[in-house]
Amino acid sequence: MNDKTKRKVSMVSLGCPKNLVDAEVMLGYLDREGYEVTTDEKEADIIIVNTCSFIKEAKQESIDAILDLADRKHDGRCNLLIVTGCLPQRYQEELCRELPEVDIFIGTGDYPRIAEIIAEKRDTSEQLRYIGDPSFIYDESSPRLKSTPLYTAYLKIAEGCSNCCSYCVIPSLRGAYRSRPMEGLLEEARRLVASGTREINVIAQDITRYGTDLDDGSSLESLIRNLAKIQELRWIRLLYAYPNGITDELIKLIKEESKVCKYLDIPLQHISDPILTKMNRRSTSRQIRDLIGRLRAEIPEIALRTSLIVGFPGETEEDFKQLLQFVDEAQFDRLGVFCYSREEGTPAAEMTAQVSERIKKERYKKIMKAQARLSFKRNRRLTGRIEEVLVEGFSEETELLLKGRSSRQAPDIDGQVYITAGNANVGDIVSLKITDSSDYDLIGEIVEPDRD
Repeated sequence: MNDKTKRKVSMVSLGCPKNLVDAEVMLGYLDREGYEVTTDEKEADIIIVNTCSFIKEAKQESIDAILDLADRKHDGRCNLLIVTGCLPQRYQEELCRELPEVDIFIGTGDYPRIAEIIAEKRDTSEQLRYIGDPSFIYDESSPRLKSTPLYTAYLKIAEGCSNCCSYCVIPSLRGAYRSRPMEGLLEEARRLVASGTREINVIAQDITRYGTDLDDGSSLESLIRNLAKIQELRWIRLLYAYPNGITDELIKLIKEESKVCKYLDIPLQHISDPILTKMNRRSTSRQIRDLIGRLRAEIPEIALRTSLIVGFPGETEEDFKQLLQFVDEAQFDRLGVFCYSREEGTPAAEMTAQVSERIKKERYKKIMKAQARLSFKRNRRLTGRIEEVLVEGFSEETELLLKGRSSRQAPDIDGQVYITAGNANVGDIVSLKITDSSDYDLIGEIVEPDRD
Protein backbone atom coordinates (compact mmCIF):
# COMPACT_ATOMS: atom_id res chain seq x y z
CA MET A 1 0.00 0.00 0.00
CA ASN A 2 1.56 3.32 -1.02
CA ASP A 3 1.04 6.71 0.66
CA LYS A 4 -1.70 7.70 -1.80
CA THR A 5 -3.83 4.78 -0.71
CA LYS A 6 -2.88 4.69 3.00
CA ARG A 7 -6.01 4.33 5.12
CA LYS A 8 -6.54 4.94 8.81
CA VAL A 9 -7.91 2.16 11.00
CA SER A 10 -9.27 2.28 14.56
CA MET A 11 -9.81 -0.75 16.81
CA VAL A 12 -12.32 -1.19 19.63
CA SER A 13 -11.44 -4.35 21.59
CA LEU A 14 -13.97 -5.74 24.06
CA GLY A 15 -13.74 -8.52 26.62
CA CYS A 16 -10.68 -10.00 28.27
CA PRO A 17 -6.93 -9.45 27.79
CA LYS A 18 -6.79 -12.54 25.58
CA ASN A 19 -9.07 -10.72 23.18
CA LEU A 20 -6.87 -7.64 23.41
CA VAL A 21 -3.86 -9.64 22.24
CA ASP A 22 -5.88 -10.80 19.22
CA ALA A 23 -6.70 -7.16 18.47
CA GLU A 24 -3.02 -6.23 18.71
CA VAL A 25 -2.11 -9.00 16.29
CA MET A 26 -4.72 -7.84 13.77
CA LEU A 27 -3.40 -4.29 14.05
CA GLY A 28 0.08 -5.69 13.51
CA TYR A 29 -0.95 -7.29 10.21
CA LEU A 30 -2.61 -4.06 9.08
CA ASP A 31 0.36 -1.95 10.14
CA ARG A 32 2.65 -4.22 8.14
CA GLU A 33 0.52 -3.60 5.06
CA GLY A 34 0.80 0.16 5.47
CA TYR A 35 -2.42 1.02 7.29
CA GLU A 36 -2.19 3.85 9.80
CA VAL A 37 -3.60 3.10 13.25
CA THR A 38 -5.51 5.86 15.06
CA THR A 39 -7.29 5.98 18.40
CA ASP A 40 -9.68 8.66 17.08
CA GLU A 41 -12.63 6.87 15.49
CA LYS A 42 -13.73 10.05 13.69
CA GLU A 43 -10.41 10.05 11.83
CA ALA A 44 -10.65 6.40 10.81
CA ASP A 45 -11.53 5.12 7.35
CA ILE A 46 -11.98 1.66 8.87
CA ILE A 47 -13.36 0.80 12.32
CA ILE A 48 -12.94 -2.70 13.73
CA VAL A 49 -14.92 -4.01 16.71
CA ASN A 50 -13.26 -7.07 18.24
CA THR A 51 -16.06 -8.76 20.17
CA CYS A 52 -16.66 -11.10 23.08
CA SER A 53 -19.61 -13.46 23.49
CA PHE A 54 -18.67 -15.39 26.62
CA ILE A 55 -21.81 -14.47 28.57
CA LYS A 56 -25.02 -12.51 27.98
CA GLU A 57 -23.59 -9.23 29.28
CA ALA A 58 -20.54 -9.51 27.01
CA LYS A 59 -22.74 -10.17 23.99
CA GLN A 60 -24.91 -7.17 24.79
CA GLU A 61 -21.86 -4.95 25.23
CA SER A 62 -20.59 -6.08 21.82
CA ILE A 63 -23.94 -5.45 20.09
CA ASP A 64 -24.28 -2.04 21.73
CA ALA A 65 -20.79 -1.05 20.59
CA ILE A 66 -21.48 -2.18 17.03
CA LEU A 67 -24.76 -0.27 16.84
CA ASP A 68 -23.22 2.83 18.38
CA LEU A 69 -20.36 2.84 15.88
CA ALA A 70 -22.76 2.15 13.02
CA ASP A 71 -24.80 5.21 14.03
CA ARG A 72 -21.64 7.30 14.22
CA LYS A 73 -20.19 5.86 11.03
CA HIS A 74 -21.31 8.80 8.95
CA ASP A 75 -20.20 11.42 11.48
CA GLY A 76 -16.60 10.91 10.48
CA ARG A 77 -14.79 9.52 7.47
CA CYS A 78 -15.41 5.81 8.17
CA ASN A 79 -16.51 3.82 5.13
CA LEU A 80 -15.88 0.31 6.44
CA LEU A 81 -17.21 -1.24 9.66
CA ILE A 82 -15.71 -4.64 10.52
CA VAL A 83 -16.77 -6.98 13.33
CA THR A 84 -14.29 -9.63 14.42
CA GLY A 85 -13.88 -12.27 17.11
CA CYS A 86 -16.11 -14.52 19.16
CA LEU A 87 -19.48 -12.94 18.33
CA PRO A 88 -19.34 -13.58 14.55
CA GLN A 89 -17.67 -16.94 15.15
CA ARG A 90 -20.72 -17.94 17.16
CA TYR A 91 -23.61 -16.05 15.54
CA GLN A 92 -22.63 -15.49 11.94
CA GLU A 93 -26.04 -16.18 10.41
CA GLU A 94 -27.99 -13.99 12.84
CA LEU A 95 -25.51 -11.13 12.70
CA CYS A 96 -25.38 -10.99 8.93
CA ARG A 97 -29.16 -10.83 8.84
CA GLU A 98 -29.70 -8.36 11.67
CA LEU A 99 -26.73 -6.02 11.20
CA PRO A 100 -26.66 -4.90 7.58
CA GLU A 101 -24.66 -1.86 8.72
CA VAL A 102 -21.61 -4.10 9.16
CA ASP A 103 -19.50 -4.51 6.02
CA ILE A 104 -17.35 -7.50 7.05
CA PHE A 105 -17.55 -10.24 9.69
CA ILE A 106 -14.36 -12.11 10.58
CA GLY A 107 -14.19 -15.08 12.97
CA THR A 108 -11.43 -16.12 15.36
CA GLY A 109 -9.58 -18.23 12.79
CA ASP A 110 -9.06 -15.61 10.09
CA TYR A 111 -7.18 -12.80 11.85
CA PRO A 112 -4.01 -13.16 9.70
CA ARG A 113 -6.08 -12.52 6.56
CA ILE A 114 -7.58 -9.24 7.69
CA ALA A 115 -5.65 -7.05 5.22
CA GLU A 116 -6.41 -9.45 2.39
CA ILE A 117 -10.10 -9.50 3.34
CA ILE A 118 -10.29 -5.70 3.37
CA ALA A 119 -8.74 -5.67 -0.08
CA GLU A 120 -11.38 -8.12 -1.33
CA LYS A 121 -14.12 -5.79 -0.08
CA ARG A 122 -13.03 -3.13 -2.56
CA ASP A 123 -14.41 -5.23 -5.40
CA THR A 124 -17.92 -5.71 -4.00
CA SER A 125 -20.66 -3.81 -2.21
CA GLU A 126 -21.98 -7.00 -0.60
CA GLN A 127 -21.59 -7.81 3.05
CA LEU A 128 -18.72 -10.29 3.50
CA ARG A 129 -18.13 -12.93 6.15
CA TYR A 130 -15.13 -15.09 6.84
CA ILE A 131 -15.90 -17.61 9.55
CA GLY A 132 -13.57 -20.58 9.29
CA ASP A 133 -12.13 -23.19 11.60
CA PRO A 134 -10.91 -21.50 14.83
CA SER A 135 -7.45 -23.01 14.58
CA PHE A 136 -5.31 -19.85 14.33
CA ILE A 137 -2.74 -19.17 17.02
CA TYR A 138 -0.30 -16.34 16.71
CA ASP A 139 3.43 -16.90 17.24
CA GLU A 140 6.63 -14.88 17.57
CA SER A 141 6.70 -14.27 13.81
CA SER A 142 3.23 -12.71 13.80
CA PRO A 143 3.25 -8.90 13.71
CA ARG A 144 1.79 -7.38 16.87
CA LEU A 145 1.13 -3.72 17.53
CA LYS A 146 1.02 -3.45 21.32
CA SER A 147 -1.74 -1.18 22.65
CA THR A 148 -0.99 -1.38 26.36
CA PRO A 149 1.35 1.15 28.02
CA LEU A 150 5.04 0.71 27.27
CA TYR A 151 5.86 -0.82 30.66
CA THR A 152 3.31 -3.67 30.65
CA ALA A 153 2.26 -6.42 28.23
CA TYR A 154 0.26 -9.61 28.01
CA LEU A 155 1.91 -12.83 26.86
CA LYS A 156 -0.66 -15.30 25.56
CA ILE A 157 0.97 -18.70 25.97
CA ALA A 158 -1.81 -20.85 24.52
CA GLU A 159 -5.06 -20.68 22.59
CA GLY A 160 -8.32 -22.53 22.99
CA CYS A 161 -9.57 -24.66 25.88
CA SER A 162 -10.09 -28.37 26.53
CA ASN A 163 -11.58 -28.17 30.03
CA CYS A 164 -15.16 -28.27 28.68
CA CYS A 165 -16.95 -26.73 31.65
CA SER A 166 -20.67 -27.30 31.19
CA TYR A 167 -21.54 -23.58 31.08
CA CYS A 168 -18.83 -22.43 28.67
CA VAL A 169 -18.79 -21.88 24.90
CA ILE A 170 -15.05 -21.14 24.58
CA PRO A 171 -14.01 -24.55 23.17
CA SER A 172 -16.48 -24.16 20.30
CA LEU A 173 -15.27 -20.61 19.57
CA ARG A 174 -11.53 -21.09 20.07
CA GLY A 175 -10.91 -24.79 19.52
CA ALA A 176 -9.02 -27.26 21.68
CA TYR A 177 -6.14 -26.17 23.90
CA ARG A 178 -2.96 -25.44 21.94
CA SER A 179 0.27 -24.43 23.68
CA ARG A 180 2.74 -22.19 21.90
CA PRO A 181 6.31 -23.54 21.69
CA MET A 182 8.42 -22.22 24.55
CA GLU A 183 11.28 -20.79 22.50
CA GLY A 184 8.82 -18.66 20.54
CA LEU A 185 7.30 -17.35 23.75
CA LEU A 186 10.72 -16.50 25.14
CA GLU A 187 11.69 -14.73 21.93
CA GLU A 188 8.51 -12.66 22.06
CA ALA A 189 9.08 -11.88 25.75
CA ARG A 190 12.67 -10.78 25.10
CA ARG A 191 11.47 -8.43 22.36
CA LEU A 192 8.81 -6.97 24.64
CA VAL A 193 11.34 -6.35 27.40
CA ALA A 194 13.85 -4.84 24.96
CA SER A 195 11.14 -2.35 23.93
CA GLY A 196 10.56 -1.21 27.52
CA THR A 197 8.18 -3.76 29.07
CA ARG A 198 8.79 -4.21 32.81
CA GLU A 199 5.76 -6.39 33.63
CA ILE A 200 4.64 -9.46 31.69
CA ASN A 201 1.18 -10.86 32.45
CA VAL A 202 1.02 -14.54 31.49
CA ILE A 203 -2.42 -15.41 30.09
CA ALA A 204 -4.38 -18.23 28.44
CA GLN A 205 -7.75 -19.81 29.06
CA ASP A 206 -5.86 -22.04 31.51
CA ILE A 207 -2.17 -21.28 32.05
CA THR A 208 -1.63 -24.35 34.23
CA ARG A 209 -2.35 -26.62 31.27
CA TYR A 210 0.58 -25.13 29.34
CA GLY A 211 2.82 -27.71 27.69
CA THR A 212 0.62 -30.75 28.32
CA ASP A 213 -0.11 -30.99 24.59
CA LEU A 214 3.55 -30.65 23.60
CA ASP A 215 6.05 -33.50 23.43
CA ASP A 216 9.11 -31.59 24.63
CA GLY A 217 8.59 -31.51 28.39
CA SER A 218 7.43 -27.90 28.44
CA SER A 219 5.44 -26.79 31.49
CA LEU A 220 4.28 -23.58 33.08
CA GLU A 221 6.99 -23.93 35.73
CA SER A 222 9.79 -24.29 33.16
CA LEU A 223 8.41 -21.36 31.16
CA ILE A 224 8.39 -19.11 34.24
CA ARG A 225 11.96 -20.07 35.14
CA ASN A 226 13.11 -19.12 31.65
CA LEU A 227 11.15 -15.86 31.68
CA ALA A 228 12.78 -14.95 34.97
CA LYS A 229 16.21 -15.15 33.29
CA ILE A 230 15.37 -12.12 31.11
CA GLN A 231 17.51 -9.52 32.81
CA GLU A 232 15.43 -6.33 32.51
CA LEU A 233 12.10 -8.01 33.25
CA ARG A 234 10.91 -7.06 36.75
CA TRP A 235 7.45 -8.60 37.25
CA ILE A 236 5.89 -11.85 36.02
CA ARG A 237 2.20 -12.10 36.85
CA LEU A 238 0.13 -15.29 36.54
CA LEU A 239 -3.50 -14.98 35.43
CA TYR A 240 -6.14 -17.72 34.91
CA ALA A 241 -4.56 -20.61 36.84
CA TYR A 242 -7.03 -23.48 37.18
CA PRO A 243 -7.01 -24.95 40.70
CA ASN A 244 -6.42 -28.57 39.69
CA GLY A 245 -3.28 -27.54 37.77
CA ILE A 246 -1.57 -25.65 40.61
CA THR A 247 1.25 -27.94 41.68
CA ASP A 248 3.52 -27.87 44.71
CA GLU A 249 6.32 -27.02 42.29
CA LEU A 250 4.42 -23.97 41.05
CA ILE A 251 3.71 -22.81 44.61
CA LYS A 252 7.40 -23.15 45.47
CA LEU A 253 8.35 -21.19 42.36
CA ILE A 254 5.99 -18.31 43.21
CA LYS A 255 7.40 -18.31 46.73
CA GLU A 256 11.09 -18.35 45.80
CA GLU A 257 11.40 -16.51 42.47
CA SER A 258 11.62 -12.79 43.22
CA LYS A 259 10.39 -11.74 39.77
CA VAL A 260 7.13 -13.66 40.10
CA CYS A 261 4.48 -11.46 41.70
CA LYS A 262 3.09 -12.90 44.92
CA TYR A 263 -0.28 -12.93 43.20
CA LEU A 264 -2.40 -15.67 41.68
CA ASP A 265 -5.68 -15.55 39.78
CA ILE A 266 -7.59 -18.81 40.34
CA PRO A 267 -11.06 -19.08 38.72
CA LEU A 268 -12.89 -21.36 41.18
CA GLN A 269 -16.53 -20.68 40.13
CA HIS A 270 -18.09 -22.40 43.16
CA ILE A 271 -17.44 -24.41 46.33
CA SER A 272 -20.49 -26.69 46.60
CA ASP A 273 -19.59 -30.19 45.39
CA PRO A 274 -22.96 -30.83 43.66
CA ILE A 275 -22.58 -27.58 41.71
CA LEU A 276 -18.91 -28.21 40.90
CA THR A 277 -19.91 -31.62 39.53
CA LYS A 278 -22.68 -30.11 37.37
CA MET A 279 -20.22 -27.50 36.12
CA ASN A 280 -17.83 -30.32 35.10
CA ARG A 281 -15.10 -28.77 37.20
CA ARG A 282 -12.19 -31.00 38.16
CA SER A 283 -11.71 -29.92 41.77
CA THR A 284 -13.74 -30.81 44.83
CA SER A 285 -14.59 -28.54 47.73
CA ARG A 286 -11.97 -30.22 49.91
CA GLN A 287 -9.29 -29.89 47.23
CA ILE A 288 -10.05 -26.20 46.77
CA ARG A 289 -9.88 -25.53 50.50
CA ASP A 290 -6.65 -27.49 50.78
CA LEU A 291 -5.16 -25.47 47.91
CA ILE A 292 -6.06 -22.12 49.49
CA GLY A 293 -4.62 -23.34 52.78
CA ARG A 294 -1.34 -24.44 51.16
CA LEU A 295 -0.97 -21.14 49.32
CA ARG A 296 -1.58 -19.10 52.47
CA ALA A 297 0.78 -21.29 54.52
CA GLU A 298 3.63 -21.27 51.99
CA ILE A 299 3.24 -17.66 50.83
CA PRO A 300 1.53 -15.70 53.63
CA GLU A 301 1.77 -12.42 51.70
CA ILE A 302 0.20 -13.77 48.50
CA ALA A 303 -2.72 -11.87 46.95
CA LEU A 304 -5.41 -14.21 45.67
CA ARG A 305 -8.05 -13.35 43.08
CA THR A 306 -10.92 -15.59 42.04
CA SER A 307 -14.11 -15.55 40.00
CA LEU A 308 -17.42 -17.11 41.04
CA ILE A 309 -20.73 -17.91 39.37
CA VAL A 310 -24.02 -17.50 41.21
CA GLY A 311 -27.36 -18.87 40.07
CA PHE A 312 -26.05 -21.94 38.25
CA PRO A 313 -28.87 -24.41 37.42
CA GLY A 314 -29.86 -26.30 40.53
CA GLU A 315 -28.05 -23.96 42.94
CA THR A 316 -30.07 -24.23 46.14
CA GLU A 317 -30.12 -21.88 49.11
CA GLU A 318 -27.82 -24.33 50.87
CA ASP A 319 -25.37 -24.32 47.93
CA PHE A 320 -25.31 -20.53 47.97
CA LYS A 321 -24.92 -20.43 51.75
CA GLN A 322 -21.82 -22.62 51.39
CA LEU A 323 -20.45 -20.25 48.75
CA LEU A 324 -21.07 -17.17 50.89
CA GLN A 325 -19.44 -18.82 53.89
CA PHE A 326 -16.47 -19.84 51.74
CA VAL A 327 -15.95 -16.24 50.60
CA ASP A 328 -15.71 -15.21 54.25
CA GLU A 329 -13.45 -18.16 55.07
CA ALA A 330 -11.03 -17.83 52.14
CA GLN A 331 -10.49 -14.06 52.52
CA PHE A 332 -9.76 -13.36 48.85
CA ASP A 333 -7.99 -10.10 48.12
CA ARG A 334 -9.93 -9.69 44.86
CA LEU A 335 -13.08 -11.39 43.69
CA GLY A 336 -15.29 -11.17 40.61
CA VAL A 337 -18.84 -12.53 40.49
CA PHE A 338 -20.92 -13.45 37.45
CA CYS A 339 -24.60 -14.25 37.33
CA TYR A 340 -24.95 -17.54 35.46
CA SER A 341 -25.66 -16.93 31.78
CA ARG A 342 -27.68 -19.59 29.96
CA GLU A 343 -25.68 -20.08 26.78
CA GLU A 344 -27.24 -22.07 23.97
CA GLY A 345 -25.20 -25.06 22.86
CA THR A 346 -23.83 -25.76 26.33
CA PRO A 347 -24.88 -28.71 28.54
CA ALA A 348 -25.86 -26.36 31.35
CA ALA A 349 -28.41 -24.61 29.14
CA GLU A 350 -30.42 -27.85 28.99
CA MET A 351 -30.33 -28.50 32.74
CA THR A 352 -33.48 -28.35 34.80
CA ALA A 353 -34.00 -26.09 37.82
CA GLN A 354 -32.81 -22.92 36.13
CA VAL A 355 -32.53 -20.12 38.70
CA SER A 356 -34.55 -16.92 38.22
CA GLU A 357 -32.84 -13.67 37.30
CA ARG A 358 -34.17 -12.08 40.48
CA ILE A 359 -32.50 -14.68 42.70
CA LYS A 360 -29.25 -14.47 40.69
CA LYS A 361 -29.10 -10.72 41.25
CA GLU A 362 -29.86 -11.05 44.95
CA ARG A 363 -27.08 -13.60 45.38
CA TYR A 364 -24.69 -11.48 43.32
CA LYS A 365 -25.29 -8.47 45.58
CA LYS A 366 -24.76 -10.51 48.74
CA ILE A 367 -21.41 -11.86 47.52
CA MET A 368 -20.20 -8.44 46.38
CA LYS A 369 -21.25 -6.80 49.66
CA ALA A 370 -19.38 -9.46 51.63
CA GLN A 371 -16.30 -9.13 49.44
CA ALA A 372 -16.20 -5.33 49.70
CA ARG A 373 -16.02 -5.67 53.46
CA LEU A 374 -13.31 -8.34 53.27
CA SER A 375 -11.28 -6.43 50.70
CA PHE A 376 -11.33 -3.33 52.88
CA LYS A 377 -10.13 -5.33 55.88
CA ARG A 378 -7.31 -6.95 53.89
CA ASN A 379 -6.24 -3.61 52.48
CA ARG A 380 -6.17 -2.08 55.97
CA ARG A 381 -3.74 -4.80 57.06
CA LEU A 382 -1.26 -3.49 54.50
CA THR A 383 -0.97 -0.11 56.27
CA GLY A 384 2.64 0.50 57.20
CA ARG A 385 4.01 -2.10 54.79
CA ILE A 386 6.50 -1.36 52.04
CA GLU A 387 5.20 -2.45 48.61
CA GLU A 388 6.74 -2.36 45.16
CA VAL A 389 4.59 -0.11 42.97
CA LEU A 390 4.66 0.37 39.20
CA VAL A 391 4.03 4.06 38.44
CA GLU A 392 1.42 4.49 35.68
CA GLY A 393 0.85 8.24 35.47
CA PHE A 394 -1.25 10.93 37.08
CA SER A 395 -4.61 10.47 38.76
CA GLU A 396 -7.73 11.46 36.83
CA GLU A 397 -8.92 13.37 39.90
CA THR A 398 -5.87 15.62 40.17
CA GLU A 399 -2.75 15.95 38.07
CA LEU A 400 -0.76 16.55 41.24
CA LEU A 401 -1.26 12.95 42.39
CA LEU A 402 0.64 10.04 40.84
CA LYS A 403 -1.03 6.66 40.56
CA GLY A 404 0.18 3.14 39.97
CA ARG A 405 -0.26 -0.51 40.87
CA SER A 406 1.42 -2.66 43.48
CA SER A 407 2.64 -6.14 42.64
CA ARG A 408 -0.63 -7.26 44.30
CA GLN A 409 -2.76 -5.59 41.60
CA ALA A 410 -3.25 -6.76 38.01
CA PRO A 411 -3.85 -4.24 35.21
CA ASP A 412 -7.37 -2.83 34.84
CA ILE A 413 -9.11 -5.15 37.33
CA ASP A 414 -7.59 -4.81 40.79
CA GLY A 415 -7.72 -1.18 41.82
CA GLN A 416 -4.84 1.27 42.07
CA VAL A 417 -2.33 2.88 44.39
CA TYR A 418 -2.43 6.66 44.81
CA ILE A 419 0.96 8.19 45.57
CA THR A 420 0.78 11.20 47.88
CA ALA A 421 4.50 11.94 48.29
CA GLY A 422 7.61 11.40 46.21
CA ASN A 423 8.60 11.80 42.59
CA ALA A 424 8.89 9.14 39.90
CA ASN A 425 8.57 8.64 36.18
CA VAL A 426 5.93 6.58 34.39
CA GLY A 427 7.18 3.01 34.21
CA ASP A 428 9.36 3.24 37.31
CA ILE A 429 8.99 0.56 39.96
CA VAL A 430 9.37 2.26 43.34
CA SER A 431 9.23 1.29 47.00
CA LEU A 432 6.15 2.77 48.59
CA LYS A 433 4.94 2.83 52.17
CA ILE A 434 1.19 2.19 52.44
CA THR A 435 -0.40 4.91 54.58
CA ASP A 436 -4.13 4.40 53.97
CA SER A 437 -6.64 2.41 51.90
CA SER A 438 -10.23 2.11 50.68
CA ASP A 439 -12.27 -0.94 49.67
CA TYR A 440 -10.15 -1.58 46.58
CA ASP A 441 -7.42 1.09 46.36
CA LEU A 442 -4.28 1.82 48.35
CA ILE A 443 -2.63 5.13 49.29
CA GLY A 444 1.04 5.62 50.05
CA GLU A 445 4.26 7.58 49.73
CA ILE A 446 7.55 6.78 48.03
CA VAL A 447 10.23 5.96 50.56
CA GLU A 448 13.14 5.38 48.23
CA PRO A 449 13.86 5.89 44.53
CA ASP A 450 13.53 3.25 41.85
CA ARG A 451 16.32 0.79 42.52
CA ASP A 452 17.13 0.75 38.81
